[in-house]
Amino acid sequence: MAVYEGGCLCGQVRWRASADPANVRACHCRLCQRWTGAPFFARAIFRAADLAWTGETTSWPTSPRIDRRSCARCGTPMFACPKDPPARVGVAVATCDDRHALKPTVHIWTSEKVDWLALDDGIEQRPEGF
Repeated sequence: MAVYEGGCLCGQVRWRASADPANVRACHCRLCQRWTGAPFFARAIFRAADLAWTGETTSWPTSPRIDRRSCARCGTPMFACPKDPPARVGVAVATCDDRHALKPTVHIWTSEKVDWLALDDGIEQRPEGF
């Protein structure tokens, strides 16, 4: 059984996933760009039942469908929590203790990617989401 662990910049929030993610994606949508302050948000999608976290987070509904959670102390973007079933959580790949463990297999919302970013990594690209 796969186990992944990670945390925020200050260490106040820690997470642990006890199974492999359903998928790992790099999202280029405008909401993800603004929330992370980066050109895309790489996240691993885990079943909610396979993920646990400790520490205080803040929650912000960035759309009717998704709440975003960041560390309440240092502000590190941590989790994207969809409200629609099935219960799942997107975890920021960059917060994984092993920064090489979770590699995106698809770029989504490439129709909104920044013009100066070249996507030449050979993985699937979708102009919109799933």
